[in-house]
Amino acid sequence: MTVTQLSAQELFRAAYDNRYTWDKNFPGYSADITFRDNDKVITGKVIVNAELKAEVLGVDDESAKKAIHGQAWEIAIHRVRRTFEETHGANTFRYGATDENGAVEILMGGKAEGDRYKVHNNVVTLVHRHIHGVVVTINTFDVHETGEGYLPHTYDSVYHDPATGEQRGGVSNFVDEYEKVGGYFILNRREIRTQTGGQLSVQEFVFSNIQLLEPAA
Repeated sequence: MTVTQLSAQELFRAAYDNRYTWDKNFPGYSADITFRDNDKVITGKVIVNAELKAEVLGVDDESAKKAIHGQAWEIAIHRVRRTFEETHGANTFRYGATDENGAVEILMGGKAEGDRYKVHNNVVTLVHRHIHGVVVTINTFDVHETGEGYLPHTYDSVYHDPATGEQRGGVSNFVDEYEKVGGYFILNRREIRTQTGGQLSVQEFVFSNIQLLEPAA
């Protein structure tokens, strides 16, 4: 079946279901963390439990602790397995433009009115959505194919004011690396390069000694 024979919802759903997620038996994990914030290096430990709640241990610097916790939470929230109906049941879908590399735009209606996505080769390559009073735009350039769904490898993100369209902050470029631990793919390195007003900020989160937690009895 070609793209044109699929409805916008079917095309988007196939890409949505092609994302790599953890199953309901995921027990959580612990890891050592090395956080490099430009010239500063901070180490500690991260625990993400079976409910995907994150905890940072051994880090006294509050801003570093907040940054590490934010990344651990972000990692977990994107691996949660939710059905398409749970996430997008209140939305409608229609086709937009197709760009020069074949990525197909999906325009949202219903609860997600104003949001839009792009799908290319069964991967969501653009996310443009309103969330928590801002508009976030994420372009995915390259993915890891796990055999159980894809994981983003290189991507960028930028925020805009929903009312004025004015950019908030700089453009951040991400590189994510993963390793397989006990049958689950878990992020072991994330680099974030953010350009703001001519200034480059580089953060790196390296997760090592990753171990799954013992499942609750």
